[in-house]
Amino acid sequence: MRFDIITLFPDFFTSPLNSGLMGKALAKQIAQVHLTNPRDFALDKHRRVDDEPYGGGVGMLMKPEPIFAAVESLPVLPRREVVLTTPQGETLNQPMLQGFATTCDQLVIICGHYEGIDERVLNLVTREVSLGDFVLTCGEIPALTILNGTIRLLPGTVGKEESLKAESFEEGLLDYPQYTRPPIFREWAVPDVLLSGNHAAIARWRKEQQIQRTRDRRPDLYEKWAKETGKGNGE
Repeated sequence: MRFDIITLFPDFFTSPLNSGLMGKALAKQIAQVHLTNPRDFALDKHRRVDDEPYGGGVGMLMKPEPIFAAVESLPVLPRREVVLTTPQGETLNQPMLQGFATTCDQLVIICGHYEGIDERVLNLVTREVSLGDFVLTCGEIPALTILNGTIRLLPGTVGKEESLKAESFEEGLLDYPQYTRPPIFREWAVPDVLLSGNHAAIARWRKEQQIQRTRDRRPDLYEKWAKETGKGNGE
């Protein structure tokens, strides 16, 4: 899968792209990440990519010309999404990442900056995405989140792909509690069921814990899960 990041700060991605699972996935060519700086397409000698907003206001806006030129310089693969990171977008979630990983050959991510971006850039965009109801200093942070969350779902990135099926949000529920050695740490003991060797009992306990944890911590997710599955009250 090809990722194209339109960013004023390519160095932001240097360490993450060479670390952990992302670094391994790129080395194995499971994914390709290309960084394009719109400043390279600026039209004036000062390579200016921002300007004052029409109608007045605080701050500066990213100009449309360098962004259009940067995106139009890229190859176009058959199944392509062009994403703009913006607080005004739909909230990123696991199903969205799964959609990117399974239906896209190419994901272009435009990183917003300053007070925003010229509205005409939306003519390039197929999807606006936000991390939530808050504002960050740059669009590179959500872009890296999308990049990481999508690449880890590509076949071959995670060693044990079955582990992806049992993690938070995959069934609409949060993950269950997990423990490792030692069996007792200070006064806290691992639940007896996990030491029993009874795999059916362990599976039941884990499902009960998922439901309880989701109900307690994320009632919004629990209500959605209960409605979609017809279950509730710890079923």
